[in-house]
Amino acid sequence: VTGVVGRAELLSSIFFLAAFLSYTKSKGPDNTIVWTPIAVTVVLVAVATLCKEQGITVVGICCVYEVFIAQGYTLPVLLDTALQILRGKGSIPFSMLQTLLKLIVLMFSTLLLVVIRVQVIQSQLPVFTRFDNPAAVSPSPARQLTFNYLLPVNAWLLLNPSELCCDWTMGTIPLVESLLDIRNVATLTFFCFLGSLIVFSVRYPGDSSKTVLMALCLIVLPFIPASNLFFPVGFVVAERVLYVPSMGFCILVAHGWKKLSNKSVLRKISWVCLAAVLFTHALKTLHRNWDWESEYTLFMSALKVNKNNAKLWNNVGHALENEKNFERALQFFIQATQVQPDDIGAHMNVGRTYKNLNKTKEAEESYMIAKSLMPQIIPGKKYAARVAPNHLNVYINLANLIRTNESRLEEADQLYRQAISMRPDFKQAYISRGELLLKMNKPLKAKEAYLRALELDRTNADLWYNLAIVYIELKDPTEALKNFNRALELNPTHKLALFNSALLMQESGDARLRPEAKQRLLHYVKEEPQDANGYFNLGMLAMDDKKDMEAEAWMKKAISLQPNFRSALFNLALLYSQTAKELMALPVLEDLLRYYPDHTKGLILKGDILMNQKKDIVGAKMCFEKILQLDPNNVQGKHNLCVVYFEERDLIKAEKCLVETLALAPHEEYIQRHLNIVRSKIASQSSLPADGTATSAAEEKKNSLQNSKEVKNEQKTTQTTVENNKGHSKNKKRTEKNTKDKETPKKSTKEIKDIEKKRVAALKRLEEIERILNGE
Repeated sequence: VTGVVGRAELLSSIFFLAAFLSYTKSKGPDNTIVWTPIAVTVVLVAVATLCKEQGITVVGICCVYEVFIAQGYTLPVLLDTALQILRGKGSIPFSMLQTLLKLIVLMFSTLLLVVIRVQVIQSQLPVFTRFDNPAAVSPSPARQLTFNYLLPVNAWLLLNPSELCCDWTMGTIPLVESLLDIRNVATLTFFCFLGSLIVFSVRYPGDSSKTVLMALCLIVLPFIPASNLFFPVGFVVAERVLYVPSMGFCILVAHGWKKLSNKSVLRKISWVCLAAVLFTHALKTLHRNWDWESEYTLFMSALKVNKNNAKLWNNVGHALENEKNFERALQFFIQATQVQPDDIGAHMNVGRTYKNLNKTKEAEESYMIAKSLMPQIIPGKKYAARVAPNHLNVYINLANLIRTNESRLEEADQLYRQAISMRPDFKQAYISRGELLLKMNKPLKAKEAYLRALELDRTNADLWYNLAIVYIELKDPTEALKNFNRALELNPTHKLALFNSALLMQESGDARLRPEAKQRLLHYVKEEPQDANGYFNLGMLAMDDKKDMEAEAWMKKAISLQPNFRSALFNLALLYSQTAKELMALPVLEDLLRYYPDHTKGLILKGDILMNQKKDIVGAKMCFEKILQLDPNNVQGKHNLCVVYFEERDLIKAEKCLVETLALAPHEEYIQRHLNIVRSKIASQSSLPADGTATSAAEEKKNSLQNSKEVKNEQKTTQTTVENNKGHSKNKKRTEKNTKDKETPKKSTKEIKDIEKKRVAALKRLEEIERILNGE
């Protein structure tokens, strides 16, 4: 037995036997009481009960042992003594008083254990459905007849364990609904045989009767909790509960074989039979071991024994589902619905498998069938219904399926609310509804849902993380960070909380939070070493801290993991351009534009480097023309193309281009200034005398170069402004500083640098937000 319940049976059996063996030493010389073994017995009984409830039945075995074995009483002797006492003709013997004292101690400890066990389960029995134990919810006399018939079925499993099955629930054993059912003969035969053994064991003295009595106690008493006598159990038959009874059965078989082998006529036959039993059971054990090789082999072996149990078909489907073999799993799930058409779980399994196969229509149909099998609301009538908790997932699964359709979000919300109405402590329903409300842009209601879920489970790190996301939607980063921190307190390795809290710290612009943000990102990349996003954001933090070498290393690591990482490629190129490594930026930009040919900022940066560093006017022109093909109204690209025309000395085309650019951005002063420069240049050329003597060539060349440099500087300035919202270039800073000095009172160099640093930080945060929103 490899399951947890099997291990529980084994542990309980070990302490069960230890408790009994300890009690056998409680009788001292001259029939005195030795209390130490009794105390040990009570402790071992408690441990056995903690392992499995049936462990408490060892107390009954100890009582039987004390009365019939240790004291040697028989039932006739006890009845005679009781009659003498009732008639007043005698008193209770001292030995019997001692026996009663020991039994009272055992019974009191048993009662205490029962009270504690009831408190543990909060006075509520587990919820079982009619599929687990159909007879438990059947009317009389079917319930009584079926429960009694299960006793010879279990006895037959002990006697002939050939057809073993790992699950005997649902329709494994059809109900015995009539007194005329032929199976009642087996029930009658069983009780006759059991009754005869009981009478023999308690009526007659001698070793044989005592052996039979103890064997019967080990068979019957540990089985009582599983017999449906006091309360219904969650199975029809369970081979595991026969583990302790099999000990008594072995004693009974061994005692019978000994009786036969002592007779000379049957001695050889008895040995042959013993050898045959040992050999066949050894082969059966060897064969059975292969059935336990995997879940699939175990449940398939069970289907060979019983094809009327829908749970077995479902379990084979689950085993195949775990292997991602959804097509075959679907066949078994569908077969389960055919075997048990009213099995809600089977229809849920079919729906889930259809969903995994991307057959949403069929999945919804299956979920709707499962939902129709749930207890329905009857208007104007109140009634109570017991529903298996896992069956409520049909509402969650159906809602999760239909909420992918934006037009059915309200319908999905109704399903979540219906699940909550049926079970107010359904935590998963609150969580899923919170996610849906966020999608519906209702963050306040989502917040209420998550807070309600937190009332049910404050130790769930995922809930605190989800609440942090809600606060981000509510534009409350402070509360969001608090909830991220709470999630990390509960689960220091919560990957999403580590990553998103670090981003939040980075976006805050607070330099004091950067070290903690870096530590969280380092922790994140340790947990997710193959996620390029972690390394990229470490690079962005390093850029914020002006650690260019470190930023370059992180960006390269991100690109090595994800060669088409758009933001990492662009920001690495930008880093090179800002650190006077423009030529190193070109290969990076080539990679970026190979993956994303329409990356406008990349095209602008490439064009700038080609024009100003490589003096490749043609290449730069191609970049700016490509930008205008993608976006004819791109002011920056059009302006830079005007500068290219100016560099090519095509002043008429440059003028026309600047006029069109100014029409797109009439409030940009630098465009008007450049247009004035070009027009003045055209005017100066048109006013030249034919012989060229009005102005010296040297002076004209000087003015031309001066105007050209001014336009080029303006061109560089504007292009770097667009290429990266994270910061301005040094050229832009200088140009704006010079123009501002003319318009406003001069400020100190330190003040100007502080202002520029703040602006750069703000723009960097803006770029990071844009990257997140764009999913880069």
